[in-house]
Amino acid sequence: MTIGIVGRAKDTCNYEKYLHTIKVNCITSLTIGELASCQALIFPGGGDITPHLFAAPNQGAHNIDTELDLIQLRAFQLAYRSQVPILGICKGMQLINIGLGGTLIQHLDTAALHTSPKEDLYHETHTLADSFLHRLYGPKFKVNSRHHQAVGKPGSKLTPVQWCLNDSCMEAFCHQTLPILGVQWHPERLDPSQTSITALPLFQYFLSLV
Repeated sequence: MTIGIVGRAKDTCNYEKYLHTIKVNCITSLTIGELASCQALIFPGGGDITPHLFAAPNQGAHNIDTELDLIQLRAFQLAYRSQVPILGICKGMQLINIGLGGTLIQHLDTAALHTSPKEDLYHETHTLADSFLHRLYGPKFKVNSRHHQAVGKPGSKLTPVQWCLNDSCMEAFCHQTLPILGVQWHPERLDPSQTSITALPLFQYFLSLV
């Protein structure tokens, strides 16, 4: 099994390092042919998505890489049509949402709860009963975040399954029929001194979808 990380290699070291620690083979690529040979795809965190790709004016987006966004959206659409398992992390979750016709909040009024220039912030969340995250981690747990944007209206057939307790920001969703998951937090770099959970159950569940 090979997991494809859809991004630039200079920005994906944390994802590669974590997958290697759990002995999962992975490649980082923006070449569609290489990604098509993978059994599952991860869309990693990064900058903000180009607003015109979801038919919106710029209302707070920055650190934009339109070339990357276009390649990632193309890779998502191909994987979606092939029903390849997909995990979106932070920006990756937002990209899935755009790919399925959803919207983004370009700057949260409560952004200070979710992002800091120097480090991840940790906050409590709650999960939807009987959702995959509820089964993996329980009804409440802390996650890390570093984002100022968030999912607005969910895309087609995406069900929200986790929210921040402080401001109800959506923290995760899943597709109703396909093996597509998205989390707004960063499982690949959870700090065990800040939370009781680890990334392993999430990644094991994701790999079980292959």
